Amino acid sequence: MTVTIYHNPQCGTSRNTLALIRNAGIEPRVVEYLVAPPDRATLTSLFARAGMSVRDALREKGTPYAELGLGDPALTDDQLIDAMLAHPILINRPFVETPLGVRLCRPSELVIDILPSPQQGPFAKEDGEVVIDEKGQRVR
Repeated sequence: MTVTIYHNPQCGTSRNTLALIRNAGIEPRVVEYLVAPPDRATLTSLFARAGMSVRDALREKGTPYAELGLGDPALTDDQLIDAMLAHPILINRPFVETPLGVRLCRPSELVIDILPSPQQGPFAKEDGEVVIDEKGQRVR
């Protein structure tokens, strides 16, 4: 069973998602996509399997989005992917791929729905928000 996270260790949401995967007893394949960006085919597949448009997978905050004029609605998906390949910081994060599906895990607890194993203990995000209680139940 392979679980892959497209991870940015500088991102709290990505760190929380990785921790939730590990809290389920899974050691995922970690792809630091800023260091080793996925190729065009992988990006296209991830977005499609997550049920997202390319534009929905595009990150604006903390990126060159505005400087590159990526808000222009006339830009094609290929042009947006070209920008993501040239500037991987434009890829929203974290994407997680499991045997149960692909998801953009924002918020991080969305990963729970696609993990093949249940959470193995309580879990709180870095900010202290409890996600899994001491009974192993998801807090909503």
